[in-house]
Amino acid sequence: MNPVQINNIDHAALRVSPRAGADFGDAANQALVFPAEFEELQREFAIIFRRRETGLQAFALLGLDRDENLFLAGDRWASRYVPATHRRGPFSIGISRNSVGDEASEPMVHVDMDDPRVGDAQGLPLFLEHGGNTTYLDHITAVLRLLYDGMETAPAAYSALDEAGLLAPVTLSIDVSEDRRYTVPDVFVVDIEALAALAGEPLERLHRSGLLRLATLAAASLGNVQQLIARKQKLLDEIG
Repeated sequence: MNPVQINNIDHAALRVSPRAGADFGDAANQALVFPAEFEELQREFAIIFRRRETGLQAFALLGLDRDENLFLAGDRWASRYVPATHRRGPFSIGISRNSVGDEASEPMVHVDMDDPRVGDAQGLPLFLEHGGNTTYLDHITAVLRLLYDGMETAPAAYSALDEAGLLAPVTLSIDVSEDRRYTVPDVFVVDIEALAALAGEPLERLHRSGLLRLATLAAASLGNVQQLIARKQKLLDEIG
């Protein structure tokens, strides 16, 4: 990788292709997601949680087999929403240091110059003719801001749901056909019964913080397992 901070002088004519694909890490059966995405995610994907060394993290289920993304069609996503961790493409946030002292400065947009999508003549420009940002760059900046903020705020949000007793450990069993079953072990999902039983101060606290809505969206998203099954069945039918 060769991440470089972009600017409208050195990169005035730089174009970047927004295409996706297995070559760019999009062939994954789960995608790391963040609270600000739940509204869009729950319309398309099942949201689960996993416990990592750094705490709980949320993921969208994309496939059932290893390295399988049932929402990927060649070089594009066949879904109404694309998780921000994939939508960012070859871009990332870099935190530079001030020349005096070690204080971190404002996070800046970087692009991986080694990524084959960077410099693609058929790609989208980052800057307007007179130096302003294009709509594409503004979109990427918003995606990176979502990721940056999410990494800062998500751990506390998920911990609050866990402490309220709303996350239950489960092993998901997904039947694609009579003779084909997939299991997704070591995950947590929002416990519908525990959510319905919330009352008094815990209910009020989660409501005020916005976490009650977050839990409701995650719970509703589990119905999308049926869409995942349908996509898998269609794929199996196509390959015979």
